[in-house]
Amino acid sequence: MSVEVANESGVGVDEAALAALAAHVMVEMGVNSLAELSVLLVDQPYMEELHQRWMGESGPTDVLAFPMDELDIARGPGVDSHEPEPTMLGDVVLCPVVAERQATQAGHSTEDELHLLCAHGVLHLLGYDHGDAETEREMFAVQRRLLTSWRRVRS
Repeated sequence: MSVEVANESGVGVDEAALAALAAHVMVEMGVNSLAELSVLLVDQPYMEELHQRWMGESGPTDVLAFPMDELDIARGPGVDSHEPEPTMLGDVVLCPVVAERQATQAGHSTEDELHLLCAHGVLHLLGYDHGDAETEREMFAVQRRLLTSWRRVRS
C-alpha cells in the first residue's frame, strides 16, 4: 500500500501519522495491497475554491474525496481468480484550518479531527456515503470502528 501525503496548507501536521492512518483504513477495509492513495492538505482559500468548483457550494469544507480508478478489492479467498492490479484509489483533500475550528467545537485535538476526516475521506473513496440517515449510521459506525482500532494500534 502506498500513501503519499503532501502538506500545502502552511500548517504543521503529523504527515506520517496521517499516512499510517490511511494505510490502516485501507488494510482494515480489505483494499488490495497495491492500492495507492494521495492525501493533500490545503489552505482555506484553496479548499473554498475546490468546494465551489466540485460541489457547487460556497465556503470552505473540511474534507473532499476524489476517487480515481475502479476499485480492485479482495475480500477473502475465492473472491476473484485474477491477481490484484495496482490501483489509484484517489485523493483525500483536508483543510487543517477548518479541522482546527471543528476540533475546538467538538472538544478534542486538531490531530484527532484530522484523523477523523482522513478516515472519512478514505471511506468516501471506498463508496461510503451519508446522504440519508441509514447510510450515515452505517458510514459513521465503520468510521468509529476504524478510528478505535487505529488508536489501539498507535498505543
